[in-house]
Amino acid sequence: MRILFIAPQPFFAERGTPIAVKLAVEALISFGHEVDLLTYHEGTDVDITGLRHYRISAPPGARAVPIGFSAKKLICDLWLARAAFRLVRANRYDVIHAVEEAVFIALLLRPFTKARIVYDADSIMSDQIAQKWPRARPVNAMARAAEAWAFRRSDMVLAVCPAIARHAEEHTMETKVRVLPDVAFAPEAGGTPAEDLRQYARRDQPLALYVGNLESYQGFDLLLEAQAHIDSSQRCTLIVIGGTDASIAAYRAKASSAGIDRDIVFLGTRPLKQLQQYLAQADILCSPRRDGVNTPMKIYSYMASGKAILATDIESHRQVLDADTALLVTPTAEAMAKGLETLRTHGALRAMLGQAAAVRAKTEFSLEAFEGRIKEAYRLLAPAPAKPQLGLQLPAA
Repeated sequence: MRILFIAPQPFFAERGTPIAVKLAVEALISFGHEVDLLTYHEGTDVDITGLRHYRISAPPGARAVPIGFSAKKLICDLWLARAAFRLVRANRYDVIHAVEEAVFIALLLRPFTKARIVYDADSIMSDQIAQKWPRARPVNAMARAAEAWAFRRSDMVLAVCPAIARHAEEHTMETKVRVLPDVAFAPEAGGTPAEDLRQYARRDQPLALYVGNLESYQGFDLLLEAQAHIDSSQRCTLIVIGGTDASIAAYRAKASSAGIDRDIVFLGTRPLKQLQQYLAQADILCSPRRDGVNTPMKIYSYMASGKAILATDIESHRQVLDADTALLVTPTAEAMAKGLETLRTHGALRAMLGQAAAVRAKTEFSLEAFEGRIKEAYRLLAPAPAKPQLGLQLPAA
């Protein structure tokens, strides 16, 4: 089949959704499909054999497009819609695979194409809008209605987690919804990280590691406050990978004000290919997220590393983690502090949790499992073969 894959993000960028897009595109091409990928103007070029990658022209003033809803993103989506229209008019597609809000572009193109629409749902968009603008009730109501319409009108919904799948099933047939979780990247043999994380810790001090952006929904404040709740002689060294220069500067100032800057090290961004080598050096992997339903992509790699995970006990985490595979705590600074102290002092518990998580990651969230799920979804989309015409064949006179 020929597929137009619309991803409203910079591509490629080493963060959750662009990584998932890359994996999906590579899988579809490996199955023999033809893929045209349409993305924003920003991002790093990647070499994917057989892929035709189209970028929108740069909209005026739309530089450094941030994560989440913003005026810059809305402008980029207008340019994306125009580019998608041109591609649909120029090519005959069997499927339009639309990520997040690109589903609205795909559905508006329906009068001009016979392509089936796949809604790749990485979040509940109406919830994100409600969290960003809680007082804008008319806007929130419109967002919920539009999202319900998109679920109903799409030919298939690929939900990144069970919670989003359940939400989709409230608006469309259960048979049209498939769960497509992210991938747990397996540790690679060989190679060394850019630096030895132990150099930042005091002698025999355990290492706790946080990986991800420092947006408010990630709950990093809880982790920072948790360090302040623990006596300085009993703290882990907390290593932080990720975040923008501005967010790192803000949190460094908070750590200094709280008197815990000696025990928190901000490294900034690091290459994705080195992620597992960094995870392997840690004793505790932290995910202090406050809310949300979509599971952070990093959780799957945390699991594959075989290291103990400390995570908040929210739906986002409970979809893949339980008491056998992580220490789940209520999303408060006090509970996070107690969790850090528990894992710091119980090496056997860390080993048990890490091993169980690694087994689950290998069996349920491997690249092979991801490819199998998307292959099955597209098999269901494929048109049924034409049935042979039955009837009597009269002999020639």
